Amino acid sequence: MFTALLNWLRSLLWNKQADIALIGLQNSGKTSLVNVLAAGEFSSSMIPTVGFNLRKVTKGNVTFKLWDIGGQPRFRSMWERYCRGVNAIGYIVDSADKDSFPAAKAELHALLEKPELHGIPVLVLGNKNDLDNHAKVDELIAALGLASITNREVSCYSVSAKSQRNIDLTLNWLLKRA
Repeated sequence: MFTALLNWLRSLLWNKQADIALIGLQNSGKTSLVNVLAAGEFSSSMIPTVGFNLRKVTKGNVTFKLWDIGGQPRFRSMWERYCRGVNAIGYIVDSADKDSFPAAKAELHALLEKPELHGIPVLVLGNKNDLDNHAKVDELIAALGLASITNREVSCYSVSAKSQRNIDLTLNWLLKRA
């Protein structure tokens, strides 16, 4: 009984909440990443997100509200609204689809030019590094023009939601921004 009361008091005093917007072009693996972060589960039979999904995930003393926003062209105009006031923006890129890099770069830079989003940290995740033809981190940095973004913290990791490679790095990065 005492332990339960102590845990409840700790949760009131030391728990943190963080809002994270996960955006990126369609089929980059945003929903798969959310499922892996939430439950450690990957499904190869995902359907495209229509609009947005909200998922709460608790890791340690941090509860994340993960806003998974659709990446189809018709939903990209909504990205800014979901990114306002968040602790961090996760920008997911299909690192095996190099033909999509110019569009991914244009969308990212257009979004980050919005004054309301000034200073919000960005984590770029090159997803699908389990595929042979995936771009490495340095290729992603160059292709997306990440070095030219100077008004905020920008980090870039190569991950795989499917194999869960570097998901721990992603989670640690998010925990530090909570």
